[in-house]
Amino acid sequence: MGGFFGVTSKKDCVMDLFFGTDYHSHLGTRRGGMAVYGKDGFQRSIHNIENSPFRTKFERDVEELCGNSGIGSISDNEPQPLLIQSHLGSYAIVTVGKINNEDALIYQAFENGHIHFMEMSGGRINATELTASIINQKQSLVEGLLYAQEIIEGSMTILLLTPEGIYASRDRYGRTPVVIGKKEDAYCVSFESFAYINLGYQDCTELGPGEIALISPSGIQSLSQPRKERKVCSFLWVYYGYPTSSYEGVNVEEMRYRCGEILAQRDLGCKGESCSGCPGHKDASDTIHPDIVAGIPDSGIAHAIGYANQSGIPFARPFIKYTPTWPRSFMPQNQSQRNLIAKMKLIPVDALIRGKSLLLIDDSIVRGTQLGETTEFLYKSGAKEVHIRPACPPLLFGCKYLNFSRSTSDLDLITRRIIRKREGDQISPELLADYADPDSQNYAQMVQEICRCLNFTSLKYHRLDDLVESIGLPADSLCTYCWSGKE
Repeated sequence: MGGFFGVTSKKDCVMDLFFGTDYHSHLGTRRGGMAVYGKDGFQRSIHNIENSPFRTKFERDVEELCGNSGIGSISDNEPQPLLIQSHLGSYAIVTVGKINNEDALIYQAFENGHIHFMEMSGGRINATELTASIINQKQSLVEGLLYAQEIIEGSMTILLLTPEGIYASRDRYGRTPVVIGKKEDAYCVSFESFAYINLGYQDCTELGPGEIALISPSGIQSLSQPRKERKVCSFLWVYYGYPTSSYEGVNVEEMRYRCGEILAQRDLGCKGESCSGCPGHKDASDTIHPDIVAGIPDSGIAHAIGYANQSGIPFARPFIKYTPTWPRSFMPQNQSQRNLIAKMKLIPVDALIRGKSLLLIDDSIVRGTQLGETTEFLYKSGAKEVHIRPACPPLLFGCKYLNFSRSTSDLDLITRRIIRKREGDQISPELLADYADPDSQNYAQMVQEICRCLNFTSLKYHRLDDLVESIGLPADSLCTYCWSGKE
């Protein structure tokens, strides 16, 4: 994934840029960077943040950087911002997204006379540099940004820092947010809407899908009308978004409460045909009797609170995340090390586990490794039962747009491994669609097998129609590709 923050002010902007960018640390774990423009031109600083937080790495840079406008980035992938000099002038650029037709675009750039790209470790091209090369093929920055929206397959939101101000270009379908805040003598542009609250900014506007705006200390100029089709990433509310943020007017924390409430209604029989219409209604199909409801820290906690409030089952914390030395953003790229750290962070509370029936809500199940190990850890700690309720449907497709998972293959997903075991290597789109249908026999058997493999007492996923209801936006305005396979 990744996040960005930008400031354009009549005064020095560096402190606002520093804190605003730092507030995006939950969105990336590998690189952080800031670029500013002032009387001395462009200045930039980039650091590796894999083993130390953004704030620690950039404290000295704040004393050295000086400028009235700036952009910052937190990234899981390429180092940025990049400083670019071209026939369109000099600018700094940051991006958030994913390019699926990278090879074709690189070939096209070479055909059009682009001489070379800087190569990163592993032979990859920096996607932000590739995006800049696309923009530079046109005769103005706005034309270049529109061109990038058209020819990039995937998703790409872009900030350009220029002497005139900050050009903000939201990705074509609005999968990632671009919100603008305002205070006296300054504007900011941000991925997360909460990132500027403590800096004194107030909500101003949110760019629409594909909209381009030029932001300067004197105001906002819309340079491209928003497109009609919208596909906001649903996973932002389920997992990635910070609880205090809102997207399209829907707060993350509030959505997670609703999500948990609807999960409880399904368990209590209040979302089916037999529902009597009363809160807390139970029918004969209700066979689980948890002593407590808990969320897997941190993203499952709000979902669990919603479930507890709806069901009347007490909310508790049977394990606590140890954050002084294991904050969320310090996670290595190696998956086995990530699994170890995830295990090390959770400290059990014996009094809330031993002899208890637990119902746990996690944001999702990807590979299943960590949740399976957590479940085994709870049994060894004396838990009687462990019921699992993921806050989203089964993940059947790797994300094509936002790099939200480090999975390099769909077979990294536990769902796809089980489907391959059942069906073989040749799996049609129609068959996958049947496995995604929560009312199908294949879906039921897949969930049953996941439950068995990970040793849960019971497993029931959030349904896609219920997830859409939890968010509260029209279904056709949400991206649900990772669950449905539909673009």
